[in-house]
Amino acid sequence: MSIEKVVVIDFGSQYTHLIARRVRELRIYSEVIPCTASIKEIEMHKPKALILSGGPKSVYEKDALKIDKSILKWAIDSKIPVLGICYGHQLIAYILGGKVERGLEGEYGISLLTVHKENQIFAGTPKQQKVWMSHRDQVVELPENFEILASTQYTQIAAYRCIDSPIYGLQFHPEVRHTKYGKRILKNFLYQICKCKPSWRLSDFIKRKVEEIKQIAANSNVIMAASGGVDSTTAAYLIKLAVGDRLHLVYVNTGLMREGESESVIRTLKKLGFKNVHYIEAEKIFLEKLRGVIDPEMKRRIIAKTFIELFEEKARELEKQYGKFEFLGQGTIYPDRIESGQASPLADRIKSHHNVVLPKGMKLKLIEPIADLYKDEVRRLALKLGLPREVVKRHPFPGPGLAIRIIGEVTKDKLKILREADKIVEEEMKKSGWYWKVWQAFPALLSIKTVGVMGDQRAYEYAIALRVVWSEDGMTADFVKLPWKLLERIASRIVNEVEGVNRV
Repeated sequence: MSIEKVVVIDFGSQYTHLIARRVRELRIYSEVIPCTASIKEIEMHKPKALILSGGPKSVYEKDALKIDKSILKWAIDSKIPVLGICYGHQLIAYILGGKVERGLEGEYGISLLTVHKENQIFAGTPKQQKVWMSHRDQVVELPENFEILASTQYTQIAAYRCIDSPIYGLQFHPEVRHTKYGKRILKNFLYQICKCKPSWRLSDFIKRKVEEIKQIAANSNVIMAASGGVDSTTAAYLIKLAVGDRLHLVYVNTGLMREGESESVIRTLKKLGFKNVHYIEAEKIFLEKLRGVIDPEMKRRIIAKTFIELFEEKARELEKQYGKFEFLGQGTIYPDRIESGQASPLADRIKSHHNVVLPKGMKLKLIEPIADLYKDEVRRLALKLGLPREVVKRHPFPGPGLAIRIIGEVTKDKLKILREADKIVEEEMKKSGWYWKVWQAFPALLSIKTVGVMGDQRAYEYAIALRVVWSEDGMTADFVKLPWKLLERIASRIVNEVEGVNRV
């Protein structure tokens, strides 16, 4: 079954990925491509519709991000619907002969939209509705054969359409939750105007990806670094379904993991049926390399370089026993891929690895089975695959581990303090049920000491900072307002149970 695709053209908006995600929520597959893409590149996607995102520039500036007029002409000639959002709304009008000017006032936040003319895109929504605006420029004159659909107090042309072609513009952001009927408006565009059918299903994705991996790596050995996180575990599981025991996982214990984490990861991977799990104990190596290092970026580089060296060494060793590795598995997800400008088809993603520098003698190709998915989609996929809850709901943990949650030099004593504090935070968050409601919750060890009084005596110990955030997809985050009693319990336990800490 062929999957219909909507292409989102990115002009640098903070909401671009949100547009793609909202489209996927409506069970239509979507991809983000840069505004520099050519007609040929866009045609290759065979889009059912184009959506032009917002952006920070003004369309009349010399360095403004634009698309060539020929792309819009191609869409019109091909009868492919086009929707412009915010900057995209202005750009369509500007390219096709309209006029865009800087408004006397900006319009940011909630605005009241008045729909003047009944139309498919506003079907099922009230005449007046709250929308989210974020602009200073506005369309002041429409191209020929265009008409106004809606206005706000400060923006006369807040929505328009082309009378002759399925081209629409919205000055507001339908993808943002603050736009009350935004999802309905997008649904109207996709289902009624574009005639899309809801064909994007994760169950179909599993079958398709496993089959694709089988085709390219049917009789090949695959090696992959395992972290125990939901991304790498889900990717590894899909690869395992395709190549079976020819997949080899390498787990490097850096000594920078959370309490009992390494043992738990190995245990979970074996329970999931991974036959070849290779363990490297490297705590002493990493701590020695990190001795005296304070700068966080330097820590990251040292950890990455050391990890690569150990992984390469293990790969060479395993090749002697199991034969040549032809592929490297990777848990890259969609936002990562967009940043590196990779194309969509899986065959195009088989490339030299961009994070791990492989030995010169090992010319591995890369398999990234979940590179088309957002984080929340990966979690849903993991559940469909039957992965345990502790993997699916596990809070994101950085590759450098606790080293970047310690301000200043990393030592064995500081790691012990932070592990104990982290264990308390996790226990209390799970006990209260808040662990499953937030995106991430963790303590950080501040390498400054504070004066306090403990047991009627002066105490000069470390301070712990607590970070708790909520996110929908890991791309942006907001702080979480935990109940005071829970915060009090966490702080009290850390101060009382973790030796070396007197303040949270």
